[in-house]
Amino acid sequence: MTVDSGSKRVELSLSRQSSIILAAKVFGFVLSFFLPVLVVRLMPQDEVGIYRQVFLIVNTAINILPLGMGMSAYYFLSREPELRNPTVLNILAFLFVLGGLLFASLLAYPDILNILFKHEEMGRLSPLIATVIWLWLVGSLLEIVILANREVWLASFVIVGIHLSKAASMILAVILWPTPEGFLYAAAAQGTIQLAALLYYLNDRFPGFYKNFDFTFFRRHLAYAIPLGLAGILWVFQTDLHNYFVGYRFTPAEFAIYAYGCFQLPLVNLMIESVTAVLIPRISELQMLGDKREIIALSGRSMNKLALVFLPFYAFLFVTAEPFIVTLFSRDYIASVPIFLINLTLIPFAIWINDPVVRAFPELGRFLLYLRIALLVGMTATLVLGINSFGLSDMILVVVLVALTEKAVLTFAVLRKLEANRSDIKLLKGPALTALASGIAGATTYCLLYLLYTPILSLLSKQLLESLPWLSAKLADSLANGLVLAAAGLLFFCTYLVGIYWFGLVDSSAINREHPILKAIGNYWPRFRA
Repeated sequence: MTVDSGSKRVELSLSRQSSIILAAKVFGFVLSFFLPVLVVRLMPQDEVGIYRQVFLIVNTAINILPLGMGMSAYYFLSREPELRNPTVLNILAFLFVLGGLLFASLLAYPDILNILFKHEEMGRLSPLIATVIWLWLVGSLLEIVILANREVWLASFVIVGIHLSKAASMILAVILWPTPEGFLYAAAAQGTIQLAALLYYLNDRFPGFYKNFDFTFFRRHLAYAIPLGLAGILWVFQTDLHNYFVGYRFTPAEFAIYAYGCFQLPLVNLMIESVTAVLIPRISELQMLGDKREIIALSGRSMNKLALVFLPFYAFLFVTAEPFIVTLFSRDYIASVPIFLINLTLIPFAIWINDPVVRAFPELGRFLLYLRIALLVGMTATLVLGINSFGLSDMILVVVLVALTEKAVLTFAVLRKLEANRSDIKLLKGPALTALASGIAGATTYCLLYLLYTPILSLLSKQLLESLPWLSAKLADSLANGLVLAAAGLLFFCTYLVGIYWFGLVDSSAINREHPILKAIGNYWPRFRA
């Protein structure tokens, strides 16, 4: 990847590209961080449940309807530049038509949503839900096409802008109109802005793209995208289907408990998306060159870097699950903690990313399709048989087991395709040492929390209520838990930092070059370690 800098061409490494995209997405996350915090405190629990159900439908539709066409931009824009205009036209037209068909279906049969969740509110909101899905579906192409076009810096600004507009509209809704209907109007406004930005970008970067329809290429385009798209649909069903069973079986208030127990940790998803976005075109190029060894090495380097973040993140959240949930969502959602702990199990296994390799080898896409069909059938049968006896924790446990099974089987298939050998086991050394450092930091933090959590929490809550008499007891409890969480985080981070330096997982010379302020620490550390 290169960018112009005056008269020179500056090469951006994959790590640099990932960092730029990640920074933009983290900033966007910060902008929207307070939305769930406000929602659970300004809306009754049953209304929160309906709000979560509404956007469950929206997000499920947006993830399913593209059928792989959106992500195919990464493949065709990097490999067949002569077909750039037909590629974006195919994708835009495909998304627009499918979104329109769903819009018409929900307008004609709004009671479908009532059947799914067994309450009339969903049918009443169907027209708004359909509108938001259509706008967000087409507008979702904006971020993808900019990244596929290798405009990393522009993509970072666009990502920030998207999150800024979404956060602003949603936070305004929760303050002025804290109902599911208010959120839908805000989402429609944000989707309109994003769609307008997409059309402007396409017209600027792909002039006259709407004149370049090629039916022969369209058929080939579909032939590439649909198998991966179907596999993607099955993945969405695997990850979302349990929510529909919970929504059907339990009340909206209980659904809210479950939804925040399954809270998707943005840092994990943001990092995976950022790394995947830059790995897909690079691994696609390496596949064309037949360089499987470099694909393995590149994947291994990504795994090591992700492990340095994901493994300590998992260890920290595992030992601080209760103060984390209470800080974000209040003690009204304490029943979410067991669900949250089970859901966390997926984080350590996210350090190995299969998607870029699967997209580079079409035969792996077909294998993934068959695998997900088998897993979806098994999961659906399990949920159907257990719907009347499973509790909320049982529901999420089924989902986690299915996801881990897919990860194991697909990773085995990917490594066989790449012709990995025993010498590649060395790639696991870094993650293994990172896991050890994370475990030590987690055990240290847990021991102190076990001894001091209750008395310190009681003392902090009392002091907050005395110092700030306008605080409610619920808010004081959340703030006290937040202070405990921050102190635990500081302890964990310091212990983990010592661990990764001790095991040689951080290149202190590189840190010194990037951060001169740390030079003294970097120079002193080897003497301390000796």
